[in-house]
Amino acid sequence: MLTNLSETNSIIQHYLTQIRDKEIQKDTLRFRKNLFRIAQILAYEISKKLIYKYVQTETPLAKVQTSVINEKPIICSILRAGLIMHEGFLDFYDQSDSAFVSAYRKHSSPGEFEIVVEYMASPTLKDKTIILIDPMLATGKSMFLAYQALCKHGKPKNVFIASLIASEQGLVYVQRFMPDANIITAAIDKDLNENSYIIPGIGDAGDLAYGIKL
Repeated sequence: MLTNLSETNSIIQHYLTQIRDKEIQKDTLRFRKNLFRIAQILAYEISKKLIYKYVQTETPLAKVQTSVINEKPIICSILRAGLIMHEGFLDFYDQSDSAFVSAYRKHSSPGEFEIVVEYMASPTLKDKTIILIDPMLATGKSMFLAYQALCKHGKPKNVFIASLIASEQGLVYVQRFMPDANIITAAIDKDLNENSYIIPGIGDAGDLAYGIKL
């Protein structure tokens, strides 16, 4: 299942416009704040698909039947670009455990690279609902390899993928290799350039949030 929040106008388009703007990007604090805000909106949309239970709640005046989430999704971020979005999700799912996995591009020549997964920290994922976070779903390979690595800690029962921007090519790849995943994104861009960066995209989300890496 794929949810593209750009199909209807909402405040997410306002934040996304600022994130894309190359002049506004120079304000790293605003960039991180807007990424955090969009993560919260994605977290809210995913909450509509979780499992709930009814409970009796007593107010100062009477009892009322309400509903609460009956599961604690595990928030899984791909380092390092996913960290700001991770905090946005934890702001909503404040009782959730966290998992982290590194997946980076190791370049052999211009435009040629392999995805390397080196570090992972995770609780058991067996029969859990997990939310995989990566701001840019470009080729889709980082997401799939990170998911494969995480599955060493148990097979989850439900998988959500949350991204800021996804490419059409990346979506095709993930839907092929992770057909049961629910994907939610703030926008879908058509192309990848020769270096497999999303076009028009935003550039390097990790560099924009935390500074240029060596």
